[in-house]
Amino acid sequence: MVEKAGGSPHGEIEANDMQTIYYDLRDTKGQQKEIEDKISAAAKILREGGLVGIPTETVYGLGADGTNPDAVRRIFAVKGRPQDNPLILHVTGAQWLPRYCADIPPVAYTLARKFWPGPLTMVLKRQPTVPNETTAGLDTVGIRCPNHPVTLAIIREAGMAIAAPSANTSGRPSCTTAQDVMEDVGGRIDMVIDGGACVVGVESTVLDLTCEPPRLLRPGGLPVEDIERLIGHIDVDRAVNASLKENERPGAPGMKYRHYAPKAPVTVVIGAPSVSAKEIERRAGPSSGIICFDEYAHLFPRQTVHSLGPSSDKQMQAQRVFEALRSFDNSSVTEIFAQCPDNRGLGLAIGNRLKKAAGFHIINADKQRIILGVTGGTGAGKSSALNAIRDLGGTVIDCDAVYHEVLSGNEDFKNAINEKFPGVFTAGGELNRKKLGQEVFAKRDRLDQLNAIVFRFLVPELERQTAASEGICALDAINLFESGLDRLCDYTVAVTAPTELRVKRIMARDHISEQYARLRIGAQKQDEYYRGKCDSELNNASDSPEEFQKDAYLFFERLVEAIQEEKRHGC
Repeated sequence: MVEKAGGSPHGEIEANDMQTIYYDLRDTKGQQKEIEDKISAAAKILREGGLVGIPTETVYGLGADGTNPDAVRRIFAVKGRPQDNPLILHVTGAQWLPRYCADIPPVAYTLARKFWPGPLTMVLKRQPTVPNETTAGLDTVGIRCPNHPVTLAIIREAGMAIAAPSANTSGRPSCTTAQDVMEDVGGRIDMVIDGGACVVGVESTVLDLTCEPPRLLRPGGLPVEDIERLIGHIDVDRAVNASLKENERPGAPGMKYRHYAPKAPVTVVIGAPSVSAKEIERRAGPSSGIICFDEYAHLFPRQTVHSLGPSSDKQMQAQRVFEALRSFDNSSVTEIFAQCPDNRGLGLAIGNRLKKAAGFHIINADKQRIILGVTGGTGAGKSSALNAIRDLGGTVIDCDAVYHEVLSGNEDFKNAINEKFPGVFTAGGELNRKKLGQEVFAKRDRLDQLNAIVFRFLVPELERQTAASEGICALDAINLFESGLDRLCDYTVAVTAPTELRVKRIMARDHISEQYARLRIGAQKQDEYYRGKCDSELNNASDSPEEFQKDAYLFFERLVEAIQEEKRHGC
């Protein structure tokens, strides 16, 4: 049953197994005594281990006493939420931090002074008073101060931090109105407080302050650019734009599992708005649902359309994105196509929600070719960097592999090498790479002679392959500049790493001695050369190829977006 109190505007809502009290507190300028009584009632429910749907500026939360393990377990049960997905504690200000957090860095107070109350969650070391149920067993806890007068009053009255994930059934689009909460969990929680529609519309930004530099775990209602202007550079976790693997533990809500998904499958189309709209128009059928910017709604007269607002108004897009995703559930659409804003400002959070709703099923509508030149010495980590480009949907042209392909099919090429380096081919005509390597790595002039031959035969083939490529294409070329291949590239990137790490990687990878590994490194250009030549540097000091690949993914994602933006404006 749903009990309506305080004049609910809602119709009857199907009940589950308990009464859900509804209080309308949208008019906080009404009868003060009545308002205080309703806030006290909500606080009493929370103190007694109950659940209350509460309004915030971001989305509606499903609130419980964050220090009560039983109450927290009720949150997980009602939402159907995975147990390894941590919750965020809601407090009234920075003065609450020492109660729930340990080893608090000064930057936390700097951020709180600037952005609290507001849509910023800080991840800090937790105090023992915060139960494992709240943190999903992590030694950290997320904490924020919401910017909504009703919920702040409830927290003060209750006298404890409120754990409050979004008040939707797990996996569904988040709730931005009290009606959404009633539809999802009405009849299963004790009370819903209607504080009006959420003014931000997407969840809080989650920033991990337990590492240096701080790491963005979830983009949200506070743009990362605003934070960087205050505290400097912030790393971006790979989970912002890709799903975590099954065995990876999320450090914040919304990092691992498919979220925000309507009933119909979603496809996100990225690219310049005019281009992505045309791509959706080409793909959409009569039963497709369309989420698009106002300017392009006219392209879909046969489809069910939900507008996000003007392409230039990301604040409105944030307010509408969950409503848009929810709007198709009571329709007959069989698939949904969604336009996606760029990653600047609130666009990063909006795009993150859309991509998660789509299970990261993404189509890049920007067909213009982007050629990246990726170079660096052996053992620096180019393979992991190039795998990151592949993860972005790009293709990689391995210049060394093309070299062997051309060599195997071109007798003139073989003859030119054999003339300068007699004896490096076997009786069967196969190149003895080890013998050739020993010859050229010991003598720089001999390496230059070999390169001159290779470039003469190789460059024309690479020119042909890059000209035929579409989308993102990376040239993996240690001799990018010596060969002149850099002239084919929109942007060049140097992959670098400390020498001792390179030695260890080469020894393990190629099963060679330390002496020979150092000989190979010494025969090549050093990092300073690549730094001076390339447009940008991607340094690899990571503990594992997997970690570096995550960092490289974020690096190239931002780089490609910047290049695309330049191309759109003719820069």
